[in-house]
Amino acid sequence: MTMMKTRPEERQDAPAPAVSPHPQPAPRRSGSGLLIGLSGFFLAVLLVVVGFVAWSARGIVDAIPTPADIAAVFEPEPFTDVGPVVVSSVHDLGSLTTVEVVEYTIVEKGTDAGWLAWARGDSLRMIAVARIGAGVDISGLTPGDFSVSEDGVVEVTIPSAEIQYVAVDNDATEVLDRDMGLFTKGDPQLEGEARRVAETVLVDAAIADGVLVQAEENATTVLTNFLVSLGYTDVVVNFGN
Repeated sequence: MTMMKTRPEERQDAPAPAVSPHPQPAPRRSGSGLLIGLSGFFLAVLLVVVGFVAWSARGIVDAIPTPADIAAVFEPEPFTDVGPVVVSSVHDLGSLTTVEVVEYTIVEKGTDAGWLAWARGDSLRMIAVARIGAGVDISGLTPGDFSVSEDGVVEVTIPSAEIQYVAVDNDATEVLDRDMGLFTKGDPQLEGEARRVAETVLVDAAIADGVLVQAEENATTVLTNFLVSLGYTDVVVNFGN
């Protein structure tokens, strides 16, 4: 049997890749995506901070008083009307308006018996002393009697002053002398009549000395001081029946 030798086939290698004279850049890694995410996060934080600063700045601006706000601070509050509580306190001031004076007089009182006075006459002479008080009755005032203007001036009309009491001093009042006729026992009412005459004379003397005027001046002063102490600017007091 004839052996046939075969020639080994010639090995053909694949052609070698061409080598570029310049190196190719390495491909980008996935870390660039992380950088983009961080950038977005910091941008969002920056926006939040900017927004908060803007909101705070607006609050500060709102807190700064405007000229209108400053004017409102110095503008006085409107005056309120005189209410029942104040009027009740005014009633309690009534006693402070009272003026008291002491007057005395000598009066003569008796019957005129003419030429028969020695037989039927009856007369006496008395010294009378009394404390006389004058004042203004403000116990009947109501809130409607008071008016308040825009600038805080209170106007009120109160009763005129009057004599409020006459207190005869019994220790100082006495009969100085009394003359009775031979045929009379004396009038038991004569001394009382003399006292009533004396009271009238004493009241007239007190009025002449200005006790009513002084009482009204006291009332004006008391009311003015009281209402001004409550914040009103002034008080106008009128007197009438």
